[in-house]
Amino acid sequence: MKNLKWKRIAAIGMLSMMMLAAGCGKTPDRAQDAGANTQAPETAQDASYPLTVTDSGGQEVTLGQKPEKIVSVAPNLTEIVCQLGAGDRLAGRSDYCDYPAEIVDVESVGTIFTPDMEKLIAITPDLVLVSTHFDEENAQKLQDLEIPVLTLFEEHDMEGVYAMIETLGQALGCVDEAEECVRKMQDTVSDVQEKVKDLEKPSVYYVVDYGENGDFTAGGDTFAGAMLEMAGGDNIAKEVAGWSITLEEIIEADPALILIAESRKDEFMQSAAYANLTAVKEGKVYGIDNNLLDRQGFRNAEGIRTLAEIFHPEAFE
Repeated sequence: MKNLKWKRIAAIGMLSMMMLAAGCGKTPDRAQDAGANTQAPETAQDASYPLTVTDSGGQEVTLGQKPEKIVSVAPNLTEIVCQLGAGDRLAGRSDYCDYPAEIVDVESVGTIFTPDMEKLIAITPDLVLVSTHFDEENAQKLQDLEIPVLTLFEEHDMEGVYAMIETLGQALGCVDEAEECVRKMQDTVSDVQEKVKDLEKPSVYYVVDYGENGDFTAGGDTFAGAMLEMAGGDNIAKEVAGWSITLEEIIEADPALILIAESRKDEFMQSAAYANLTAVKEGKVYGIDNNLLDRQGFRNAEGIRTLAEIFHPEAFE
């Protein structure tokens, strides 16, 4: 499973300005229940420091004060920080943190895999936000310097994303804002699911990567795979565990619709290996902003709606 995650990250990097998902790289052993977070206070005013929160791996992280100087080396977490209205507290980011657009004005500390630790430490952050890609050795360096490191990730479903947002909101003292984000997401998702619930599901293939490195997609046990189903699609890889699929399996499934990062759509459609797929021949290969699927955060609800509009355009007329 760890090897598949490495491949997934390489794929997502190529598909989306070398980011995220948004989720990734060297993955330490962690609790499978990403929702194992401390309960957020009922109001932002209830947040007081020192404050202890529980990360997505079940580790307790204590914050001595409200974080005012934050470094995020996870593009999805950077997006959430900004959505919570705390973007002005970001003092450092990764090279791949590119949304919202103004975030590029924040100093970069390097890649999500190998950030410049000297530059990161020189910022003197009071909180570092990471996902599963962050090297344990670097995390230990920060902990030795008494710099809190909060690891947040979700591999399976939207409930875990809601919990991530709430935990980050608690850590930042933005509890009300986090609750509002979750409410908006839930409203959007509920609206979509109501619209598509009785409609026939088209077979769908989500291309994470393809070509000489192999074929990779979102299996049924993945977060992106769950989004395909929530949007009213029939994921051809729903029986697949993880991210790897064979060309033979793709050809046998012959999906009605294919989704791929917009930047790779034309290249994919010109590849001889996929030329006989019905979706290719009928022009039903759709370029999308794959960050809406690959980065776990507030924009996932928008991603579900975007998918549903492709799968069931008649429901959104």
